[in-house]
Amino acid sequence: MFQLAPNHQNDIVRTAKVSFTFDGKSLLAHEGESLAAALMRAKLLHLSDSPADGSPRGVFCCMGLCQECVVQVGGKTIESCRLPVSQDLQVISGRR
Repeated sequence: MFQLAPNHQNDIVRTAKVSFTFDGKSLLAHEGESLAAALMRAKLLHLSDSPADGSPRGVFCCMGLCQECVVQVGGKTIESCRLPVSQDLQVISGRR
């Protein structure tokens, strides 16, 4: 027999929304959530290109191990799944 878990949706407390940019496009996210989660919610899935063949890359492992979701922040390459969103964060995709 199956027993469904209770719905705790109304118990979730979210942090304040902050504004950030991705390739010049202004987006909103909850402060402190991962950039990868915020970009997926915005349906922005193509984050970089493969250096080998130029094929699109995006979020894969969500743990910072695979480097598929790398983006540019302040001239540095960083995995979007390891970067918390903050107010006025400026992100550039790794697309060619």
